[in-house]
Amino acid sequence: MLGFLSARTAGLDDPLRLRRAESTRRLLSLELNHGRDVDRIHGNGVNCLDIEAVEGRYMLSGGADGVIVIYDLENYSGKQQYTCKAVGTVGRSSRFAHKFSVETVQWYPFDTGMFISSSFDKTMKVWDTETLKPADRFIFDGNVYCHHMSPIARKHSLVAVGTKNPKLQLCDLKSGSRIHVLQGHRAEILSVRWSPRYEHILATASVDSTVRLWDVRRASGSLFTLDQHNGDKTKAAAEAVNTAHNGRVNGLCFSGDGLYLVTTGTDDRMRLWNSSTGENTLVNYGKVSNESRKGLKFAVSGGCSPDCVFVPCGSSVAAYGLHSGELVATLRGHYNNVDCCDFHPDYQELYTGGKDCNILAWIPALRGPDVEDDTHVRKDAAAAAASAAGPAAANSAFEDAWSSEED
Repeated sequence: MLGFLSARTAGLDDPLRLRRAESTRRLLSLELNHGRDVDRIHGNGVNCLDIEAVEGRYMLSGGADGVIVIYDLENYSGKQQYTCKAVGTVGRSSRFAHKFSVETVQWYPFDTGMFISSSFDKTMKVWDTETLKPADRFIFDGNVYCHHMSPIARKHSLVAVGTKNPKLQLCDLKSGSRIHVLQGHRAEILSVRWSPRYEHILATASVDSTVRLWDVRRASGSLFTLDQHNGDKTKAAAEAVNTAHNGRVNGLCFSGDGLYLVTTGTDDRMRLWNSSTGENTLVNYGKVSNESRKGLKFAVSGGCSPDCVFVPCGSSVAAYGLHSGELVATLRGHYNNVDCCDFHPDYQELYTGGKDCNILAWIPALRGPDVEDDTHVRKDAAAAAASAAGPAAANSAFEDAWSSEED
């Protein structure tokens, strides 16, 4: 750490290098924080989490009981042990609550005054955070598995919605209507994500084993379909269309810079793709256990080197190096299956929710003293002790070598 500080002070290092190094250290030292509790509100499993990007202070959770909770992650007590309090709840007693399981929650990207939720009750609702009442509601023909709004869009306010219908729905928040559908999938859509790099690019994952990338400005279908064999037809001679996995594809997540796309499938595989070319990078993550029949909510870190992917695996969360495929850590703490996780990029913290109704906080371990720091501390302590003992203790020349106890 002192080396980074010295180089930064002398202007020898890039301004971001120190931050990246410390963020990476914190990321690789995540551990369960026994001193930070999250209010247990949900009476059933926690399906989804989302931390807002404006202040990094508030977190949404949606449960299998149809309940939506807003948590304040700020520590006002100043103590090591504290509880993240629920500051707002849309409970079962509310007439506005979802009737069935809430599958996805998302903050409005530019303001904490609004958030969006979707549910198996075939609706997507746009909520006013202040009143906890829906400002708008979209009704669909089948169960809603997922939705997502672009984190960077300035020219549109579209929400992409994946339902039991294989057609992807695009809803416009400005007009309050469904304005377009994207056709190409042959089965229900389990996951959808907008690119954090290009506001018109969208990725979708389906039960039909395919992942498609779309440009919503085009009306002529998807840009391309990801192919796990990279065009080698000798390995997929029997396949009429390109497939990303050999089973349901139930998870999608872009890297922070939008250059890569991570997918998960029920074939117990996770794959990393070049999002601009659609090429399978062939990174080997090994077996990634995945039995979810719904969308799998996993997270990719940002601002670290290397970045990591956090994937729910049974009752634990596995952390893999994004580009190396190496299993970096396994986080254990839940008593039942983990369904979702969300990474806080500002503080390198991870929050996970599962079927045990708990939300757990994983924080970086405290940094121990550096070797250089410890050496300086010992030298300073020795000098202080010597000066306190007087000149005789500091210099052996002042010692009386001839005196004895008898004299």
